Amino acid sequence: MATQKYPAGKFDSAAAGLVLVAAAVGLAARRRRLETTRLQVKRLELLELAHRRTALARQQRMHWELLSRAIDDPSLAAVIDTYDTEIPVEKRRQFFYANAWYVSLYHLYEAGLLDMEELFGRLREFFQNPVMREYWEASRKQRASLKQSSDEARIGTMVDGLICDLEDADTDEWWVVGTPPSS
Repeated sequence: MATQKYPAGKFDSAAAGLVLVAAAVGLAARRRRLETTRLQVKRLELLELAHRRTALARQQRMHWELLSRAIDDPSLAAVIDTYDTEIPVEKRRQFFYANAWYVSLYHLYEAGLLDMEELFGRLREFFQNPVMREYWEASRKQRASLKQSSDEARIGTMVDGLICDLEDADTDEWWVVGTPPSS
């Protein structure tokens, strides 16, 4: 009686081929899941950024509304007035307004609508004005409580340097004074 022989190599190579196909299908499925997960994470990050910008916009509106009330009504201004009592009321109102502009620029930077170089340019424009410089000096004590590693403190230090540069400049061309930081 004759036995039929099956070449072992054919079954082994077919099995190996099936294993490779299964591995490729599994790898492709894993890649799709990873890509889906990556896209979901990116979507959540963008959603978080949108919520943050919305919250910053609301905060800026609220800040302006509160400052507007303080500017218009000295009895309300007394609630937030931390300036030296020797400063005349009219000058304090100017300082509240100056603060509103400064905070507006800070919020634009914080929201990512201005980079550091653009912020510097806008601040250079505002701080060429003597009233803004007076406001900055009068608010020095308020800034002293900032955490030194915060963006607000870093920007405050940048403004301090900018004001020194503006005061030391031997040109009336304020728009070229100072060296903008790299973004």
